[in-house]
Amino acid sequence: MFPGQGAYLPGALAPLAEDEPLVRETLRVLDRAAGRVGRSAPSRLLLDEDAPSLAELVVRSPADLHVALFAAEMTLFRLLTERHGLRPTVLIGHSFGELVALTAAGVYGLDDGMALVAARDDAFAECPPGEGGMVALAVSASRAAGLLTGLGEWEVTLAADNGPRQCVVSGPTAALERVRAAAETLGIGATRLRVPYAFHHRMLAGVADDFARRAAGLRTGQARHVLHSAILGRRLDGPDGVADLVAAHLVRPTRFTEAVRRLHADGVDLFVECGPRGVLSDLVETTVPGVRVVAPLRRRAGGRSVADALAGAGPGALPGAVVSLPPPERDPAPLPRASRVDGDGDGDGVRDREAVVETLRSLYATALGYPPEVLTEDADLEADLGVDSIKQTELFAQAAARYGRTLPAEGSRLTSYTTLDALAGLLATLPAQDAGARGEGTREVSA
Repeated sequence: MFPGQGAYLPGALAPLAEDEPLVRETLRVLDRAAGRVGRSAPSRLLLDEDAPSLAELVVRSPADLHVALFAAEMTLFRLLTERHGLRPTVLIGHSFGELVALTAAGVYGLDDGMALVAARDDAFAECPPGEGGMVALAVSASRAAGLLTGLGEWEVTLAADNGPRQCVVSGPTAALERVRAAAETLGIGATRLRVPYAFHHRMLAGVADDFARRAAGLRTGQARHVLHSAILGRRLDGPDGVADLVAAHLVRPTRFTEAVRRLHADGVDLFVECGPRGVLSDLVETTVPGVRVVAPLRRRAGGRSVADALAGAGPGALPGAVVSLPPPERDPAPLPRASRVDGDGDGDGVRDREAVVETLRSLYATALGYPPEVLTEDADLEADLGVDSIKQTELFAQAAARYGRTLPAEGSRLTSYTTLDALAGLLATLPAQDAGARGEGTREVSA
C-alpha cells in the first residue's frame, strides 16, 4: 500500500539508513532524479529528524513534500522487495500514492516517476490556491452523502472514502464551511484539512487536463506487478488504464474502503504499508477487522526494525514468519487519577506507554468530539486532525494534571510532540508534582 500526503514524517528514513546501505543508495539515485526536474533533494527531509514538519511543507513547499513522499515510499518498497524478499500480489495507492504505485509496479522508471510527480505540481501553476478545500467527516461515505443531499450542497462532493467511519469531502470554500458547521451542529466530527485545493473534485478539471498532457510525454513500460486503482475501482490493464488513472487522479474520488474490501474478498489477507507512519494500516484494520497489517515505519525512532516488522507478516510472505495480530478492539480506557506519584517508580502508570496512549486517546476524543478510532497513536494532531497549538497545549496540560506531572518549562515546544505516542513518551519524562501542587482531582492549568 502506498499512502498519500499525510504519510510524511521528518527524518523517517534516518534510522534505516544507518543499518541498510540500500536506503542511502536509493536516495542518491532519487536525489539526482529530483535535480533533473528542478526539485530539491528529498534526502535532506528524510534523513534529518529536524527537517520541516508536514504542516510547514504543506504551506511553504508542497513540491518538496511530494518529492519526499515519493522518495520515502519508493525507498521502502525497494528495501522490502529487494533486501527482505517481500513478494507483493497486488499494489494499491491512496490518492497521491497511486502515482507512487505506478512507479513501484514498473510502469514508470525512477526518473520518469519523479518527473510525473513534478508534472503534477507544475500543472497547478496557473491555479490559485484557496478557492477550495477539503473537510474530513467522522462518518461513512453513505452518511456523508445523505448529509450533503439534506443540506442541498451540490457543489461539495465525496473526495475519499477512507473507512466505515471516516471520509473526506471537497468543494468550494464557502460551501465547505457550511457543511463543516452543519456537521458539528449534528454532533459529527468535522475537521478542515490543511490543503490548498479541492482535490478529487471537478474544480480541478483544468489542472487534471494539463497534468494528463504533461504525463503523456513520459516513458512508460509494462507493469511488473498487478495494480488495483482505488480511484478507477478496477485493476489496471495496460497503457490505456494508466492514462485513465492519470486523467482521473485529481478529479475522481478515492474509494479506498471499497478497494480494500474487494481485495480482501479476492483473497488478500496481508497488507503492508510502504510509507512512514501507519495511516493506511489503521484504515484497513477498521475496514476489515482481524486482517493482518504491517507498517514497518509506524514509528520513527525506537520502534521495530523492518525485519522485526516483517516477522509478523505471516508465512505467506516470508519463510518462518510468525503472525502478529492487532490487539482486540476494546472500550477506551477510563481516565486514571494519580493515586501515588513516585519519581522513580510507576505508581501512576505513566511508564506503561500503551496504557497512557489509550488514556490520551480517550481524553482527546472526548474533548475534540472525534471517534476514538480516528485518534491513532501516530496521527499528527495538527496536520491530520487540525488541532491547533493552543488546544494541544490545553489538552496536554489536562493529561499532565491527571498523571500528577509538572508541565515542561515555559517556552518548550509541546507541538514538537505531534502524536499521541510521542506525548505518552513525553509524559514519562516529566517530573512529578509535589503533593501540595497536585491537590484534589484534576486542576486547570494555564497554557
